[in-house]
Order: sequence, then structure tokens, then C-alpha cells
Amino acid sequence: MGHIHIIRDFPSPQEGFQRTLRIYTPEGYDEHGSRRYPVLYMHDGQNVFAHPESAVFDTWCANHALEALVREGRLEPWLIVAVDAGLGRFQEYSPWDEPRNQVRGRGQAYARFLVEELKPYVDRVYRTRTEPEWTGAMGSSLGGLISLYLGWKHPEVFGRIGGLSPTVMWSYSRLFEEWKAHSQKWTRIYLDAGSTEHIDAGGVALNYGEATREFYTHLKKLGYHDHELLLVLEPGGQHHEKDWQRRLPFALRWLLS
Repeated sequence: MGHIHIIRDFPSPQEGFQRTLRIYTPEGYDEHGSRRYPVLYMHDGQNVFAHPESAVFDTWCANHALEALVREGRLEPWLIVAVDAGLGRFQEYSPWDEPRNQVRGRGQAYARFLVEELKPYVDRVYRTRTEPEWTGAMGSSLGGLISLYLGWKHPEVFGRIGGLSPTVMWSYSRLFEEWKAHSQKWTRIYLDAGSTEHIDAGGVALNYGEATREFYTHLKKLGYHDHELLLVLEPGGQHHEKDWQRRLPFALRWLLS
């Protein structure tokens, strides 16, 4: 079994407050002192692991999913760095303002925290593979949006991007406008949603199945090939941790292989 180490009050000078981190090291990490590991950064860290101190009962169980894939020989071990959301999750994961919800986006500062503060710390303290093809970002809903933003804004840092039910229609579909070309860097992008998944966010209708399909088509038109990009639309899939937990093993297998 791997180990989850919780770090509280980790400074984020880019955002002006402190965050909680949950860092998963795989089984054998301490015994194999020369081995270096790829790293997956995940948002909403309080919901990522099957662990007594997680925030909700139905988490993603990412540690269990990854360990099962490693035991089956489908993946090599990865570190997972899960970053808890703060008090203003909508703002933190919004790269741009969303006027329909009166959200002032602070996602660009959060992205700078990951790139300028957190990743250098992780690479300094842990035995990591630092290259973008061995560094991923993954999240759901607005966490999926900020993951895709990281892949667009910092492809030299994050080569593997997982967007589960990503809120790509946020800020009047601003991500479509900004992502105008293939990054021309090593890339792997996983997208999924329920085929008819939708929610109402404060009076704003968010149709995840339709929007995720449209964003996949948008990236294909920019030249992303099948080995770089995958779309999964699950019949009956809903906007809930249990649904992301169910799809996660396949997402990890494709994204991290």
C-alpha cells in the first residue's frame, strides 16, 4: 500500500493564502531509493483519496484505482499530489471571470502557484521525473477546466491532462477562443462526461455532454491526433464523485500509460 502524507498551511504567495496538500507516494517508494517517479497533480484534493481525512465518503479513491492498475501491470507507479480547494473554489478554478455567476476568476494565480511554487517544491523534495511527458494535471468540473487551462497555458510543464466533466462552457466558452493552435509539444488529453450530463449552476445551464463533445471536436480541428486525445461519453453519467470514481481507472490507464 502507498502512503498519503498531508501537509497543511503550505504557502501560496501567488494567491495570498495557505493550502492543504495530500501527497501520495506509491508502495516501494522508500525502499527503491534511486527510482524516480512521474507525478500527477489533482485538484479538489479533499475528494481524491480513500482516506479517513478526506472530506466526503464518496471520493475518487484515486490511490486504490492506481494501485490496482499497478498490480495488474497496466501502469507503472506514479506520485499523486492532490491540492485541496480553498474557500472560494469557483474563483480559484476559474481562469477568467464568469459574469453570469458573478465569479471573479483567480485561476491564473492558482496556475502560477502550481507552476512557480508547488511543482518546484515537489521536484526538490521527492524523486520525480520532471519532464512534461511525465507530469500530469487532472480534475473534474471546474477542476477539469483548470486542468485544461494548464495544458494550454503551460504545455512545457504539463504534458498529460485529464478533464472529467470539464466546465469548458464557463466564461462564455472562453477556452475555445483562447486555445487556437496545437501546442506542438508532447501531449495527451483525456476528456469525458455523461452523454446527457447537465446541471444548473445558479441559473446558468451547463450541458456537459454537449460541451465536452464540442471541445473534443475543436481540438481535433486544431490537429490533435487520436494518440493525443480521447473522448469518453458515458450513457447515464452524472455530475458526481461516484461517476468520476467509476470512470477514473480507465482514465488513468489511458492518460498515464
